[in-house]
This record gives sequence, structure tokens and C-alpha cells, in this order.
Amino acid sequence: MITVSNLAIQFGKRVLYKDVNLKFTSGNIYGVIGANGAGKSTLLKAISGELEATKGTIELGPGERLSVLSQDHFKYDEHTVLDTVLMGHTVLWDIMQEKNALYCKEDFSDEDGLRVAELEEKFAEMGGYNAESDAAALLSGLGIKENLHYTLMGELSGKEKVRVMLAKALFGEPDNLLLDEPTNDLDLETVQWLESYLSEFEHTVLVVSHDRHFLDSVCTHTVDIDFGKVTMFAGNYSFWYESSQLALRQAQNQKAKAEEKKKELEEFIRRFSANVAKSKQTTSRKKMLEKLNVEDIQPSTRKYPGIIFQMDREPGNQILEVKDLKATTEDGTVLFDNVSFNVEKGDKVVFLSRNPRAMTALFEIINGNRQPDAGTYNWGVTITTAYLPLDNTEFFQSDLNLVDWLSQYGEGNEVYFKSFLGRMLFSGEEVLKKVNVLSGGEKMRCMIARMQLKNANCLILDTPTNHLDLESIQAFNNNLKLYKGNILFASHDHEFIETVANRIIELTPNGIIDKMMEYDEYIASDHIKELKSKMYGD
Repeated sequence: MITVSNLAIQFGKRVLYKDVNLKFTSGNIYGVIGANGAGKSTLLKAISGELEATKGTIELGPGERLSVLSQDHFKYDEHTVLDTVLMGHTVLWDIMQEKNALYCKEDFSDEDGLRVAELEEKFAEMGGYNAESDAAALLSGLGIKENLHYTLMGELSGKEKVRVMLAKALFGEPDNLLLDEPTNDLDLETVQWLESYLSEFEHTVLVVSHDRHFLDSVCTHTVDIDFGKVTMFAGNYSFWYESSQLALRQAQNQKAKAEEKKKELEEFIRRFSANVAKSKQTTSRKKMLEKLNVEDIQPSTRKYPGIIFQMDREPGNQILEVKDLKATTEDGTVLFDNVSFNVEKGDKVVFLSRNPRAMTALFEIINGNRQPDAGTYNWGVTITTAYLPLDNTEFFQSDLNLVDWLSQYGEGNEVYFKSFLGRMLFSGEEVLKKVNVLSGGEKMRCMIARMQLKNANCLILDTPTNHLDLESIQAFNNNLKLYKGNILFASHDHEFIETVANRIIELTPNGIIDKMMEYDEYIASDHIKELKSKMYGD
């Protein structure tokens, strides 16, 4: 349990929030949401003690342990992977170190013997004899294979370190767990494992994430940072989003009577409660929603970008034909081979692979930026494309301002380009900012504005939710569901895939799996699992 009393966080004259009084209780998972800069990570840092609050207190339950997902990926470079995970339970780790030091003494005394006996008893009580196997199981679940368990952390890749740090945070089932963007750099299968793990977790969890499906799958409550306040709601992200949108529509509809508004809100709560899955984690959420007071539902002050893709012309019947494509890395690793498919009118195709470089290679090839090792591709004569690459670094190497930068990619006057930037929430003096100083999220919004200028009838999107906040992801997702052209994309966002794709193509070193089906059905199918194992040569 975590109790926050009269908390205030202020930087200079800027007050993030004040008078925060919240209690986070065992058995619940709290999704912390808010616009960029609202103070989501700051709240977690204050609770962990990494940041000193301007005012107020934060208390854990008596004798409880707090664990935090560390963002310092170099701190443990001199330790083995397994030891790094074990260090997540600091009390157990200290006992292990003291016990081993005593056993190594040459002049082992009777007093040392008594101390060792005491330590061994504590060690056993804390499950110490199963600690290494428990840590190994966590690592395996997060995709770190056994042959790496005794490797030094300094020898791992950045993505592997992220997984080890997550295992460290989870190790020993802490009473209170703080997770800041835990799904970053995890593949879809590992995210599913984490969702399953947290759904069985009996303690208190606070999580910051831009992954809507993850928040919906694990969270019993939503903690919204808005209006300069921190407010807790029963329910997951989707409930918060849909209810805040409903409240906003009602606020704008001045003619509706108060009684009618209340009825609509009550019906919304009943409908949402009825649709909540009957899993262990969400049963309690259903009960909470049934008790929710309609006055608790408020419109949000969030600003959503205007992401609107339109087509200059309807696509013809021939979209894209790919025949026998092959791509390898510089060291000869086969990313995919024998790839042949036809994209039909209306197809919204998500490309999957165990190796994310495979999708990027395919997109770079069909956009003419890379030569295939074998095979051909051919676009239909009516097709115009707009491409959102994974790496946009080369687009922002100049010191142009935003208006001049965008004007390189279309025809029109300054007002015309400012209108596109305005849609992407760049206003006033912001449009004169130099593009080489933009943040990752700002660069992505510029790239999306660039795409909108093209009015293309086929969109190619390589991991489009990278660096975007929840509001931009939601707006992007909403528009793609309505877009009439073709979409070819790769994504780690479960909700994005499930709501946009109507066709799935998985690239493997031995050909493709090509299915017209929903993503949830695809990942649940035993037939698909067997087929994937065969295609990857497992």
C-alpha cells in the first residue's frame, strides 16, 4: 500500500500539481496517464524517493518493500545478468552477500557460525533457495535465454538490458511496484507475457505507459494528471477515454437536459461494466464501475492532433505485387526469403516478424530506398504512397524552421503549411522553431504532417506510434480506422494492430504466413503457432 498525503511538486514557479491525496492499495494496478510534461514520471520518482517533493508525505505499509524499474542501463555492467536480477530484492541480496563472505573466512569463529545460522534461517524464510531458479524463470519469460544468464550486463544489447532491468524490478514479488514505460523495446509476445504476469500479481502497481492495450489489460484504476491535479478513477484507459469524450460532447451540447445527460452517462457505465472481461484483475474493476458516480466523469483538457489522411484519387484494382523477395543483413543473416504476395484493394496489412529489422527492410525496398537480395515488386499505376520510416534522422539535419521545412514537401503559401502544422498542435511562435532541436515526438508529428500533404492512397507506416504520446496515438488510430485507402504497416501497439489491420503477413527466413483475420484471433490460434514454429525452424 502507498499513501500520498498533501503532495505538491513544483519546479521554480511552475506548479505541476498540489494537494494530492491518494491511497494505492494492494491487489490493484494503477495506470498513470497525462499529457507530455504533466508529471507522470515525476510522480513515480517522488513515490520512489528519487525526487524530493515540494510538500507532503508518501508512506508505504509497515515493513513493505518497494521496487522500481530502473532507467539506468549501465549501472550493473560489471555484474552478471542473474546477479543483477537477484539484486532486485535488496534484503535477500544483502543476506546472500554476508552469508557468502562468512563462509569464505579462513578464521571462521563460533560467533560467525551463530550468525550464519541466523542468516540461513532468514534466507530460507525468504525463499532464498529458489531465488536463482525464480530469477531464471523471469528472465526466460522476458526473452533472455539461459545462455545469457551468466553473461556480464555490459555485454548485452540495449534491448536485452531493458528486459533484465524489468526482471530485476519484478523479482521477489515486491509489495509495491513502480513501472515507467515497461513495454518499451519489448516485442508483442513478451508484452503478452508481462500482461499475464501482472494480471496474477497480488500487490500494488503503478504504471506509466503509452500502450493502450497494455493499460486496458492490466489496470484496475486510472490516475489522470490534468487540470494541475492528480485524480483517480475506477476503470482502465478505454473507460477513461470514452467517458471523457462523452462528457466533452455533453458539455458542448447545451440543449440537452441535465436528466438526459445523467441517463446517458449511467447507460454508458452499465454498458462498459457489462463488457469488462471476467478475468481475475478486471472483476473488481467491474464492481467499481457499477458503483461509480456519474459526477466523477469529466471532460478532459487534453488536445488531440488533427490527423486526417485524404486521397486525391481512388486506387485502381492493382495495388502492389511482390514476387520472391529476399533480404539479408550485412553479416548474411536472412531477414526474409521467398516473399510473394499481392495487396488487394481495401487491404490494411500488418507485417510481423520475430526480427523487427525484417519489416523495415521490406518497407525500405518497396519505397525504392534499398535493393533486395532477390525478387521484384511492382506498384499499380494509380497508386501514390506516403511513407513514415522508422528512422527519420536524415529529415531533420537542417536548421530550417518548421514552416520552411514542411514547404519542401508540397506546394502552397505560408498560411497553407501553417494550417497543417496547426493540426499537429504547433501554434504561434512554435512554427518558427528550428527542426534540428525538435524532440522525438515533435519530429514524428512533423513527419505525419508531411505525409498528410501527399493525399496518398497507400500509407506505409514503420512502427508509427514510436515517440508519440497517448493523445497522438489515439488520434492516429482513430483516423486509420476510417481511411479508405490501403495501409501497409508494422507496429508493437496491440490496439493499433487489432483495430486497423484486416490482413496479417508474417515475414520469416523461410517464406510468409499470410492470413485474412483479426490479430487477436491470429495470436490465439494453435494452428498459427504450429505454422510459425515450422516457418522459423524451431
